[in-house]
Formats: sequence, C-alpha cells, structure tokens
Amino acid sequence: MPMDESLRIKIDTEDRLFDLESESIGTEKSAKQNKRTKKATPILHFLSTQSFASPFDVNMAVDAGFTVVVPHTNVGLEHTRGLVQDAIFSRPPEFGSRTAVFIGGKDALLALDMLEAAKSALVPPFTLSALADPGGSFTTAAAMVACVEEVYRNKTAKSLKGATVAVFGATGVVGFAAAVIAALQGAKVEVVSHMGLAPLRPLVRAAKERFGVNLVPVLGGRDADKAKIVARADVVLCAAAAGIRVLTAKQLRASKRLKVVADVNAVPPSGIEGVELFDFGRELEKTAIASVGPLAIGDIKYKTQAALLRRMIGAKAPLMLDFTHAFEMARRLAWQKAR
Repeated sequence: MPMDESLRIKIDTEDRLFDLESESIGTEKSAKQNKRTKKATPILHFLSTQSFASPFDVNMAVDAGFTVVVPHTNVGLEHTRGLVQDAIFSRPPEFGSRTAVFIGGKDALLALDMLEAAKSALVPPFTLSALADPGGSFTTAAAMVACVEEVYRNKTAKSLKGATVAVFGATGVVGFAAAVIAALQGAKVEVVSHMGLAPLRPLVRAAKERFGVNLVPVLGGRDADKAKIVARADVVLCAAAAGIRVLTAKQLRASKRLKVVADVNAVPPSGIEGVELFDFGRELEKTAIASVGPLAIGDIKYKTQAALLRRMIGAKAPLMLDFTHAFEMARRLAWQKAR
C-alpha cells in the first residue's frame, strides 16, 4: 500500500530535523575538540644518537613554540619505533598535531632511517610529525644550495640544471646532503674527498638507492687535483671541517668557468680564500666569481629550521620532514633575501 502523503512528509521533515540536529551536535563537538587541541601543550621529543642533545636545536624548538622539549640521548634505530608509539598512545588522537619528534645526531643516513622508522610506527588516528636534521646539517645544506641557486640564477639567468657542482667536504653530513639536493635539481655533482674514494662509496650508493641521483666521487687531496676540479666546475660548495683552508684564491682565479662559490665555515681561516661572512653574490677580488658566505647561509638556515619546527605544531596531517622539505623552504627564503 502506498505511503500516505502526509505521513511521508512528516517522516521526511523529521529526518531532515534529525540530520540538522546531528550536524549541529557534530559541529559543536568538533569546535570543542579543536578548542581542546589548541590548548594542548606542544611537546617535542628530541631523539639524539649522541650522548647529548644539541642546545642549539633545543633553543630553536622552544623559540618555535614547543613548550616542552624532552631529550632522549644515545637513541638508535632500534629504539625509534617504541619511543614514537609511547609518544602517540599517551595522548588523545587529536593531540597528534601538538606532538612531534626531532631527530638529531651526526649521521645523515641513520637520521633518514630513523625518520622512516618514525613514519612506519604511526597507527592512525594516533599520529605525530617528525623532522630529521642531524646536527642542523640538513637545514644548513638546504640553505647553502638555495643561496647558491639564487646567486647563480642572478649571475647566469640559468638554474642549476646541467651545471657542474663540486662539493668539498662531501663525506660530512652537510656536504652529503648538499650534494644530493644539488643533484635533485639536475646538477652534475662531483663529491670530493682528500682521504681516498672509499669513504665516498657508501654515500654515492645511498644517493642512488634512496634518491635516484648520481654523485661522481673524485679525489681532491693534492693541489693539482683541486685545480682540475675547480677548472671544470660551474659551482663549488665547501662544507669541510671548520678552520681548514681548502681552496686558495690562486686556484679560483685559474678557472675560466667557475661562477659561484659557497663556504659554510665561519671559523678562520675560511674554507675558500676570499669568502667573507656575509657574502651573498659579492664578486671575489680580481675575479668574476660570485661568493656566498657562511653567515648569509646561516641566516637562511636559521629561518628554515624555525619555519619547519613551526609547521609541525598544529599540522592537520602528520609531516615527515627531511632535507628535501628543508630545501623547499630555504628556496623561498633565499628568493626573498635576493629581492
């Protein structure tokens, strides 16, 4: 028997009222939940593979807005999953946006492995965000390449795609990350070692396997080797240990191809002779080579790390941030600096 029209209208009306009431309750609940989440304490768990947590990174995290920063030292890859799950299961799911992990230490590949372990440890809806920046190296490398890219573009009207980039100090975390970032932009990257090729081989293999880029290992221990490297490079990045002179002004002037050099070493003597602390495109004396100095890089590094830390607080979806994300941020900041 067909439904009485008045009954159908009555049922439809009640259904619509119920839907509206449910929507109102859901909206009210969501608003209360959001308000509760915003009041939740922002907590950062600092996973350091060393016996200490870097005061620099702790200060950065607090200034970025984390109210509580908890150092966990001597952390290995095998500890990461348990620590992350302790952090997510101890808070309501909506507090995941106020919970984060910072991965420090001095090992680039281990930091990336720990970041992947942190990601795989999440159990939605229980989540958190994580940033890998061992020793500040990923944000430093990102800032160096971003500054160089901007100066190189202003000088040549070209991107780094197809440019030959030589990285001195490539066995360190900053040098390795900078080499991969430059290669991801399409540069032909030579990674230079003064200790033989053996220390470079695992890094070259990791770059290929993890990021699909080719790094060319070359020897640079002798002055003759350095001269050849500089002669065929468009860009030189120096990420060697502090206080060590790697390249001389004479070696730079002998190159007819070199366009930009960058040095992250702020401790005298500079890694590249003639580079000054705040250089951001200044031409070196008696050359047409543009220079990028350590404090110009440091300015972008600081702003990049601060921005990434702030992004994790209140993120709507969990963020897993490495040096590729750092470069995206540094690139915008370097562009602004050049304007």
